[in-house]
Amino acid sequence: MSETYISDRVGERLDLFLVRHIPDISRSYAQRLIEEGQVTVNDMPRKANYKLRVGEQVACTMPSAEEVSIVAEDIPLDILYEDADIIVVNKRRGMVVHPAAGVMTGTLVNALLYHCRDLSGINGVLRPGIVHRLDKDTSGVMVAAKNDMAHHVLAQQIRVKEARREYRAIVHGNIVPRAGVITGDIGRHPTDRKKMAIVRENGKPATTHFEVLERFGDYTFVACRLETGRTHQIRVHMTSIGHPLVGDMKYTGKKNPFAIGGQALHSLTLSLTHPRTGGEMIFTAPLPADMEEILCSLRHMS
Repeated sequence: MSETYISDRVGERLDLFLVRHIPDISRSYAQRLIEEGQVTVNDMPRKANYKLRVGEQVACTMPSAEEVSIVAEDIPLDILYEDADIIVVNKRRGMVVHPAAGVMTGTLVNALLYHCRDLSGINGVLRPGIVHRLDKDTSGVMVAAKNDMAHHVLAQQIRVKEARREYRAIVHGNIVPRAGVITGDIGRHPTDRKKMAIVRENGKPATTHFEVLERFGDYTFVACRLETGRTHQIRVHMTSIGHPLVGDMKYTGKKNPFAIGGQALHSLTLSLTHPRTGGEMIFTAPLPADMEEILCSLRHMS
């Protein structure tokens, strides 16, 4: 389905213009449409931060539900909490969050559709219920919305930093300061489109707080708290200070001597306000066995 709109404000960002004119889409979904080439301005593709002029013609093609069919699959879920509005799960390492090109089955969304039947539709047919994401090889706590009301409220909490997320990571090297704050705008890597990087232009502000929990000489066990939720944020930020994550072959060339299939990163806790009751809720997912085994090995060698 394609729709055309006329810009009526000077200097408005293209992604914000779409959010204002298309009902029930999030800013991240608008940015995704732009990145996928589904949006043009005066028949020309533009970036999400393009500043519109009055009278410019914005055309947007929205994928229809008939274009794809997401199959509900009976995949086991580690459910931490569930009610009529939200479901909180401990995502296992190796599970993709939602279907995408080349990966249409075996995802968390496929599993949620089988278990819940009903999920919010704000993020489109491929990402029902998905309020925030974890990388394929990051494990831990995730919340999904069962209806649009819950989705709107949770997305707003994440946007204004009311929802709090804390991670655990094992990184290469000995981090000297006990704690610190890493900042740096994150955007697509200038030469490798499959990676993210700290960039000077067209990036999004990102802030990561870290605290050293244990030191093992060549490795450090850290707690990371996010103020923002950019793609690969912890992986990029820790790499930027010279301490890439163990097992993260995308961002480090360092050898991985441990039995872990992906980066040693786990979403430990998620704190939020329930979208209907307003009650404060804290969810915790225990550290996965592969990371526990690495820590036991490092403690034994120390």
